[in-house]
Amino acid sequence: MSVEIPQSMDDVVMQVAQRRLHGEQVSEDEVIHQAVQDILQALFDEALEGHYDDVHWAGDNLTVTDIMGKQVGELAPQETSFIADFRENADALITRLEEETAKIVGGR
Repeated sequence: MSVEIPQSMDDVVMQVAQRRLHGEQVSEDEVIHQAVQDILQALFDEALEGHYDDVHWAGDNLTVTDIMGKQVGELAPQETSFIADFRENADALITRLEEETAKIVGGR
């Protein structure tokens, strides 16, 4: 996974500070929101050995579509949102995303 994708709250705080230093106004929640999508996308790219599936937000859920545009999976947060899940325990969320990725990729 890319070192540019925050994988902990420490990484989020550091990225917010760096982006603000460059004049960009961004919140922790915005960084986490993008990080969760990027983490899941990176997991799919790794599992499929290339970028074949796309991860998108669908409200509070994440959907996965294959190269033909067919939805092949959907993930819902365990708490009220993926942001809350990340803040509660980023490692556990990443592990859950890894498990869900394996299920979706293995189910085809």
